[in-house]
Amino acid sequence: MRERAARMDDARALFDFLSAAPPAPERADMILVLGNHELRVPEYAAALYRRGAAPLVVCSGGFGKLTAARWAEPEAVVFARRCEELGVPAERLRRETRSTNTGENFLFTRALLEAEGLRPRSALLVTKPYMAKRALATAAVRWPEAVWAVGTPAVSFETYFPDGPGDEELAVMVGDLQRLRVYADCGFQAPVEVPEALWAVYERLVADGYDGHVIR
Repeated sequence: MRERAARMDDARALFDFLSAAPPAPERADMILVLGNHELRVPEYAAALYRRGAAPLVVCSGGFGKLTAARWAEPEAVVFARRCEELGVPAERLRRETRSTNTGENFLFTRALLEAEGLRPRSALLVTKPYMAKRALATAAVRWPEAVWAVGTPAVSFETYFPDGPGDEELAVMVGDLQRLRVYADCGFQAPVEVPEALWAVYERLVADGYDGHVIR
């Protein structure tokens, strides 16, 4: 395996690419919080709500690849509780607890809201930084009628990973880059242009052993 400094340089390049997204608007019809293992995500969503970014917060997530063995409750339940603790009123919260992947986040959230007669025309996605690009690409296919933007906490690599990413987090980022190509080919998300330099980063990190979330 290469020296840590070289691996962290590649991790930073990967993070910066995956987290890059257009600026979010001041206001939307809904905040959709995508479930994961990172509690900074619902904390950021609650801050956006208090700022008046949207009148409704939907926390979406059952048990995913990083939470199934860690949490006893679905991601949406954990996230919604944290949002309430930080000032989001219960009546402004919804919980979607069945989804196990990003595509299902949109599919099941849409069904949940339509059952209430709610059809948001604009939405702000809140997720961990390195999911930003893939989340927007998925929204474009799974819920094309709405206008989507994305917001994330702590958008710099050094702020989000003050000690560098752990092995599993880096492996997830490697897998997410691969999914930009594989999932677009399958029609699961919109195509995203990935520079060849990023595919070289991918190959180096896979060779370093960060392949635990790579699709075979």
